Amino acid sequence: MKLKRPGRIGLWIVSGILLLFGAGTLVSGCLSAPAYDGPTTPHFDGERFRNRVEVPEKSLWDLLAWWWERDAPEWQDQPSTTKHAAPPERVERGRLRATFINHATVLLQLDGVNILTDPVFSERVGPVSWAGPQRHRAPGLKPEALPPIDAVLVSHNHYDHMDLPSLRRIARDHEARILVGLGNGALLEKNEIPGGEELDWWQSTRVGAVTVTFVPARHWSGRGLGDRFQTLWGGFVVQGAGGPVYFAGDTGWGPHFDEARRRFGPMRLALLPIGAYEPRWFMKAAHISPDEAVGAHLELHARTSLAIHFGTFRLSDEGQDQPPRDLRRAMQERRAEAAGTAFWVLDHGEGRDVPPL
Repeated sequence: MKLKRPGRIGLWIVSGILLLFGAGTLVSGCLSAPAYDGPTTPHFDGERFRNRVEVPEKSLWDLLAWWWERDAPEWQDQPSTTKHAAPPERVERGRLRATFINHATVLLQLDGVNILTDPVFSERVGPVSWAGPQRHRAPGLKPEALPPIDAVLVSHNHYDHMDLPSLRRIARDHEARILVGLGNGALLEKNEIPGGEELDWWQSTRVGAVTVTFVPARHWSGRGLGDRFQTLWGGFVVQGAGGPVYFAGDTGWGPHFDEARRRFGPMRLALLPIGAYEPRWFMKAAHISPDEAVGAHLELHARTSLAIHFGTFRLSDEGQDQPPRDLRRAMQERRAEAAGTAFWVLDHGEGRDVPPL
């Protein structure tokens, strides 16, 4: 997509953005996360990690083109008014319960183990508390209402997934293990957040009665302008007595869905993102759409999937309530393939028991 030629006022605007970008570059060194330092691997060249299917880096001009042509609907604050039952303290072996808190934050309870994915409870997600995308929906479950947390799964270091104030509070209140991709432990240590444990793709660890494996995703990392691709991103598979659970984190489309199913078998539950997908020319490489989320649901042979990463922070151009609508349409279009399965869209704070495979 080409940038339309601006008039004089447009040129002033672009010049101002470029000046701000230059100033931001100077500040960025303070915001960038520490880089991973380790041996080379098929997906690490000694300096940067890479995807198995490339995610092209977007330039400043790509960003300006998006901003110049965007016509995104406004979002409205939606205070949580629905009251849902509090989650149990723990569940017994074989049982699986998922509580959608919102965005990519889900409480998973299985086999006596409590796991939290990408916890974000802050009002904004950005480098400082007063900047960055603002929350339009309160967390469906407050941090003080959480049951004891044994482990936190952090998919990557973007601000809306690796929220340091939230991680600091959970580490303080629960002494939970924080499982992250290679290189991300240094950022936790720098911010005096204990419990960080780094994993490479396909590396596993035990958490109580379950096994947690870090798996590939098609995405990228970076908290400033100078640290892109310098720490590892991914998803997770949690293997319990009743079947595996897949947490995608953020991801574009790729062969990793089918590979996860071949390695671990059909998924009892898959947590799949359905938001931050418009415009497709800008978002497609790193964010699946609702249509692709249905494709991932089928590739994973998931008995049940749960929609995440929508309706909380305005990160892209789709409407506030558009992702669930697009998801329902996509499931209807592929109803024959998806027969006997379910793709849930839960209310913020709602929890459900997940059927067995």
